[in-house]
Amino acid sequence: MRPSIVIVGAGPRGTGLLERIAANMPELYDGSGQTGPRHAVSAQTVSRQAGSEQAAAGLDIHLVDPFPPGGGRIWREAQPPLLWMNSEAQDVTMFTDETVDMAGPVRGGPTLHEWAALDGRVFADRQRQGTYLRWVFERTVAALPPGVRVHHHPRRALRVGGPREGRQQVWLEGRPRPLLADLVVLTLGHLDAELDDEQRELAAYARAHDLVHLPPDFTADSDLSALAPGEPVLVRGFGLAFVDLMVLLTEERGGRYEPGPDGELTYRASGREPVLHVGSRRGVPYHSKIGYDLTGERPPLPRFFGPGEVDALLARPEGFDFRRDVWPLVEKELGFAHYHRLFTVHPERTGMAWADFEEKYAAGDSAEIQGLVASAVPDPADRLDLSALDRPLDGVHHASYDALQDGLRAYIEGDLTRRHDSAHSPDLAVFFGLLSVYGQLVRLGDIGSWWHGFFSYLASGPPGPRLRQMLALSRAGVLRFLGADMTVTAADGVFRAGSATVPGEYVEARALVEARLPHPTVERTRDSLLRELHAEGAAATPEGLLAVDPADGRVLDRSGTPHPRRFALGPHTDARGSGAFTRPRTGGPAFRQNDATARAALAFLRALSCSAAA
Repeated sequence: MRPSIVIVGAGPRGTGLLERIAANMPELYDGSGQTGPRHAVSAQTVSRQAGSEQAAAGLDIHLVDPFPPGGGRIWREAQPPLLWMNSEAQDVTMFTDETVDMAGPVRGGPTLHEWAALDGRVFADRQRQGTYLRWVFERTVAALPPGVRVHHHPRRALRVGGPREGRQQVWLEGRPRPLLADLVVLTLGHLDAELDDEQRELAAYARAHDLVHLPPDFTADSDLSALAPGEPVLVRGFGLAFVDLMVLLTEERGGRYEPGPDGELTYRASGREPVLHVGSRRGVPYHSKIGYDLTGERPPLPRFFGPGEVDALLARPEGFDFRRDVWPLVEKELGFAHYHRLFTVHPERTGMAWADFEEKYAAGDSAEIQGLVASAVPDPADRLDLSALDRPLDGVHHASYDALQDGLRAYIEGDLTRRHDSAHSPDLAVFFGLLSVYGQLVRLGDIGSWWHGFFSYLASGPPGPRLRQMLALSRAGVLRFLGADMTVTAADGVFRAGSATVPGEYVEARALVEARLPHPTVERTRDSLLRELHAEGAAATPEGLLAVDPADGRVLDRSGTPHPRRFALGPHTDARGSGAFTRPRTGGPAFRQNDATARAALAFLRALSCSAAA
C-alpha cells in the first residue's frame, strides 16, 4: 500500500501544515514512485484508482473535513458578507519569511491584501479570506511533487485506532471501512463543547419556561431567528463574538448606518431588531484596533522576556507558576516597550534621559520601577497601568442603567480617540510587546486561559468602525450596556441580569445569548475523536487541552511518552501557537510549529520507506 498521512481538519492550520509538507519534501521525502496528478482529487476518485496503484510508491495525503479545504468551518466562503475579519488585510499571511525560526525552507507568497489588491488597512470580509485560503490550498497542492496525491473527504472523523508500531485506522462518518494511515495529524481548529453545569441548568430552565437560551457557539452558526424584533435580549460577553452577533441582529436584518457631517453615525432601524442588553466580566468592549502605523524605531524586543528566560523557566525541576514566575517578566517586558517609545519619541513628556531611565528600570524590581516611573513620567496618563487597563470599571458605580449608558459611550469614544492618535504611540509599542511575549509563551505550553483573554482584550479587539457602529446602536436604543461583573439568574419564569456597576438594578428578558466561543476541554468536546483519544490514554493539561510534545507536536500519553504516529496542532493543544493568522515578518510561532511537525512526519515516512526497502 502507498504511504499515507491523514490530516483531520482542512482549515488554515491543516492548509499551513500541507504547505510545510510541500516545502520540505524535496529535502526529506521526494514522493517518487507512481506519478499521479498534481491536484486534489475526491474520495470517490481514490476508490477508483486504488486497484491500479503500485505498492509503497509516492504518498497519499488524506484531508478529512466536512467543510471545503482552505477555509474550513470558520473561514468558509459561505457566510454573510457583513462579517469581517478582525485583522487588517496587510496583517494576514499564510506564507513564511526569513523571520521564522525553522529548519525548513522559506517559501514566500502574498499577504491577503497583496493577493486581493486591497488597501492594506482594510478589514476584509470573511468570504474574501475564505477565497484567499482556497487559493493557498490549491497553490500548495500544485507545488507537491509528482506521485503525491491529496484527497479530500467531506466527512467527520469519528475515532482513531491502531497500534503504536503499526498503521493507524481513521474511522469516518458514513464510511464502513477506515482510512489507513502511517501518520495522523489533528488540525481540528475551534471545536464545539458539551454544556457545562451552569449552561445545562440555564438550558433546562429555558425549555421548562418557553424561553430562548443560546449557549456559547460560533456566531455565524447560531440560529438567531428566535430573537424576536423589539424584545429584550440579555447578552453575556463583550468580545468579538458579540460584535458578530450585533452585526447579524442589526445590519443583517435590514438596518443601516448614515454618516453625519462630523462623521458620527446614525443608525436607521429596520424594525426587525431585538434590544440587546450586553455585559461581561470587564463590562466594556475589547479595545479598538490601533488606527495608525508605527514610525521610527520599534522597541528592541525581546528585552526582559526572551528565549533565555523561557529556557530558565522550563529548566526548573519544580515547574513554574504563571502569576508568580512568568507575569512579572511579562509586565516588565510590556513596560519596557511602552517607556522606550515614550522616552525616545516623546521626550518632552518625560523628566529623565532615556539611558538613565533604562539602566534603573533594568535593575529595579516592581516596587522600584513604580517609584522610578512616578518620578520620571509626570503625567499619569503617560504611565502604563496594566491592572487599570484590565479592569477599567473597577470602583465605577452608577445610580441607574440610564446613567451607565452615557458613561460607557464616553469610555468607548475615549478609547477610539486614543487608539487613532499617534500621540499615544506607546500603545502601539505595547502591542508589539504583546506579540513578542505571545511568541515566547508558546514554548511554555498551557499557561491557563487568563493570559489569552487579556491578550485578546488589548491586542485583538474590533476594528474602529465596529465600535462607531456600537455607539450608533447605543444612541438609537438598540444596544444597552449592563456593566462589569455581570450576573445571570433564572427565576420567576425569566432570565435576570445585574452587574456590580449598577448595584441593586436588574434587567429581565425571555432570551439569553452567551456571546463567546465554547471552551472545549478534551473531556467536554463534542468531537468524539478527541474525546476518545483522551479516554484511551492521551494526556491533557489542567486546562483540558491535549498535551503534545513542544518539539514536533506528537501527542503525549499520560506518562509523557510521545506517540510515534499521532500529531496535533492548534487551539485544542497546549502548543496553541499564535492566533488564527500570522502577521508578516513577526516570526510566526504557528509557522515554526507547522514546519517542525511536517519535518518530523516526513522523516518518519522516509525511515519507514528505508526499512521496508531493506
